[in-house]
Amino acid sequence: MELLNYFDNAATSFPKPKAVGREILRYLNEVGGPYGRSFYDRALDVSRTVETCREKLSDRIGASDADRLVFTSNATQAINTVIKGLNLDDKDVWISPMEHNAVTRPLKYLEDTGRIRIKQLPALAGGLVDVESVKKMDFGNAGLIVLCHQSNVTGLIQPAAEIKKASGNIPILLDASQSAGHIEVEAEKWDLDYVAFTGHKGLLGPTGTGGLYMKNPDVLIPLINGGTGSRSDSWETPAFLPDRFEAGTPNIAGIFGLYGALSEKPEPRHSSDDFLKLVDAVSSVSGILVHSAADRKSQGEVFSISMDTSVLNDAVTVSDFGMVLYSGFGMETRIGLHCAPLAHQTIGTFPEGTVRIAPSVYHSMDDFNRLIEAIEGTVDKFKI
Repeated sequence: MELLNYFDNAATSFPKPKAVGREILRYLNEVGGPYGRSFYDRALDVSRTVETCREKLSDRIGASDADRLVFTSNATQAINTVIKGLNLDDKDVWISPMEHNAVTRPLKYLEDTGRIRIKQLPALAGGLVDVESVKKMDFGNAGLIVLCHQSNVTGLIQPAAEIKKASGNIPILLDASQSAGHIEVEAEKWDLDYVAFTGHKGLLGPTGTGGLYMKNPDVLIPLINGGTGSRSDSWETPAFLPDRFEAGTPNIAGIFGLYGALSEKPEPRHSSDDFLKLVDAVSSVSGILVHSAADRKSQGEVFSISMDTSVLNDAVTVSDFGMVLYSGFGMETRIGLHCAPLAHQTIGTFPEGTVRIAPSVYHSMDDFNRLIEAIEGTVDKFKI
């Protein structure tokens, strides 16, 4: 079995199931044709595949009505569709302290233009939202709560269902960019209003794919308008789903690839216990500080490391460490702030950031052991 050095799956997953490339090539080389815009056989084949992919995605995130799930080019577009499509004027928008720039930047734009106020939910050390404190809160003029379901820095999983129950009727947007495909997402069971996700991370699909689930799509104004292949006699955007939110030709090749990933889900080569053993082993390396969830029950399969300068040369940066991990041992990780400065401020690693380690289902315990050895070897190069 091939050993894997790629530990940057929180950025994008690699490798992909073989069916991803196979389905993309099937569309490009054999099927072709448009989606939802004609009746001949190849066009119907495209539409069947796209709708089957939509149904599989709906099942994966716990939504029974596939029409309430629309395709987007990524999670960022899905998040912007909600944030800019809701009437949030003069409202408070509450966020967790672990949010990604895909959330904070569109919110900051609205705040800078005088439309909203951004507020942070009460949290425990490490960024876990304090549900008991949320239960006691008066949310006043709240218009939306946004939750990063799983942190792309520490792997911390927020208790979405508990937060929804504790916060009452305030709409919740769950950013499932890091969680979808890795851990359970139950849109309807948890009574979530919106779930945004990407196709190229835990779902193992290609880049340029994603989606948005909406419990009540009627309250959202579409982010873009244009041709849909339906009601072409009218200048008005169709009001029905999914056309209302899918103007323009979609990334059909990408959706075919995502369909392939959903149809050929690989068996994991390691267990949750194996991953936790990896975290423990790295935590025991002298000179390394591990940044992960305080409670193992809230830990997803991502964590970060920084340098303990009482053991290592205090001039060593995470960039130095990550570079030696790669140049000396071939380990591919992500260094820096991971587009999540708020999360790093929360855990005390701002502005330098961390070295992030994000395995995939394809990693085995042998791969983990090689990573541990590489971290130990890199530490040896920087010891005082």
